[in-house]
Amino acid sequence: MSGFFEVFKNSVIFTAILGWFIAQSLKVILVFLKHKKLDFRRFIGSGGMPSSHSSTVMALSTAIGLTEGFLSNMYAVSLVLALIVMYDAAGVRRAAGQQARILNKIVEEWGKSSFSDTEKKLKELLGHTPVEVLSGAVLGILIAVIRHI
Repeated sequence: MSGFFEVFKNSVIFTAILGWFIAQSLKVILVFLKHKKLDFRRFIGSGGMPSSHSSTVMALSTAIGLTEGFLSNMYAVSLVLALIVMYDAAGVRRAAGQQARILNKIVEEWGKSSFSDTEKKLKELLGHTPVEVLSGAVLGILIAVIRHI
């Protein structure tokens, strides 16, 4: 078991995990400020402001750039994968969430609001707006820079 915790000694991995943790914590705080309700499900949920996917991958990529160099192959790979993740969050996953919202509405309007045939409503909050993705990316970069100063 101690071998597993050794991974947290890796500054780059720890920075990425911190990027995720801070973004998810901010979601809980922002929901509380907006709705005056503590919703800890937001801590593990996808979607919302800021994008924890973007924060995580940009914290990772920036930490690699700061430790290995911004001209390294490791940084190039991490940046390309980060851009793909962020594109997917604002594109495909967001579209899937919009489709789920429409399908849920159709099921409700057809009088099957119990969702007995589908067991439960489809998850609607999957992806992110471009602003949520950008906010997560900036947050991840800031976390990495602050950690590596």
